Amino acid sequence: MTSKFLAAAVAAFSVTTALPAWADVKIGILNDQSGVYADYGGKTSIEAAKMAVEDFGGEVLGGKIEIVAADHQNKPDVAVSIARKWYDTDGVDMITELTTSSVALAVQELTKEKKKVNIVVGAATSALTGAACSPYGFHWAFDTHALAVGTGGAMVKAGGDSWYFMTVDYAFGHALEKDTSDVVKAAGGKVLGAVRIPLNTSDYSSFLLQAQGSKAKVVGLANAGADTINSIKQAAEFGIVTGGQKLAALLLTASEVHGLGLKAAQGTVLTESFYWDLNDKTRAFGERFYKRTGRMPSMIQAGTYSSTLSYLKAVKAAGTKDSDAVVKKLKELPVDDAFTTGGKVQANGRMVADLFLFEVKKPEESKRPWDYYKLLAKVPGDTAYPTAKDSGCPFTK
Repeated sequence: MTSKFLAAAVAAFSVTTALPAWADVKIGILNDQSGVYADYGGKTSIEAAKMAVEDFGGEVLGGKIEIVAADHQNKPDVAVSIARKWYDTDGVDMITELTTSSVALAVQELTKEKKKVNIVVGAATSALTGAACSPYGFHWAFDTHALAVGTGGAMVKAGGDSWYFMTVDYAFGHALEKDTSDVVKAAGGKVLGAVRIPLNTSDYSSFLLQAQGSKAKVVGLANAGADTINSIKQAAEFGIVTGGQKLAALLLTASEVHGLGLKAAQGTVLTESFYWDLNDKTRAFGERFYKRTGRMPSMIQAGTYSSTLSYLKAVKAAGTKDSDAVVKKLKELPVDDAFTTGGKVQANGRMVADLFLFEVKKPEESKRPWDYYKLLAKVPGDTAYPTAKDSGCPFTK
């Protein structure tokens, strides 16, 4: 009698505590909103996620969709604390954007523990779908491997066969330097040296002097956001380019080009997976985004739109927000939206789509605000990214 009573009680408890299919879906945008990467992703990424929710219809499986956001200040401990509260107390189902590689790696580890879903957009390290991959982790838009293949490969082909790196000193910079070095060496080039620079440094004079002294043909900037802006501005003051060396901005987006201005940024070669003026679809998205924010989207904002929309499509297709079911659908469904066409998600969580090699226009070549890029080449996704089997991800070997 007692065992029957207990079984009935357990069954009743299971029914009353199970999440119904129509439960609300909550998505968290966790990124830098006040620091060195505030323009790179920042608050405008939140707007991109809201656009995705609106385009999806505002509801999924009969429940409403809510966006929450927080500033992680580029500190992994702060980010993990926020993510833990979101998961344990606030009912957040998925976290995306996640600018800063050290933050993304830490949050992805927590997400795996909680069996939730995270989709990284703003962080770059290829380890996210390599050695540090997670069954619940995804990486959208780009990574250090793709940037190295795009910009690094193009510079070597153009004669830039000796490199010196100015590298921001944390996981992202280290990964970008390594991946680009591998591409340079594989193409027959040489790496003459590197200097590690603290995040959010304001004075680059001593580092630029070392780069000049190396006599390398290419000075590779393995940094991003305000760090890249400051590097390029001060490189101009030191006459790096006029002295015969080339600057390779290994992670530069339209947001940073806007901050630099065309006079300072002209001639810079870079790789992005999105540009608002690529085609009719990207232009339509760009104009909508501009009306909301007063600026055009880069691959970070467009990627956040895509990651949010793809997650919602997967929830709908799965008929539940159960993470295992949603993960399965994320890896099955194609990615076709304002960000890209024909994207596919590998077993390691890497979303594979084409990237594009651009050159920043001269001021006189620009016809309107945010008309910044000349398209040099398409970098096919299958060339830019390794297969899941070759990525180093333990569960896909």
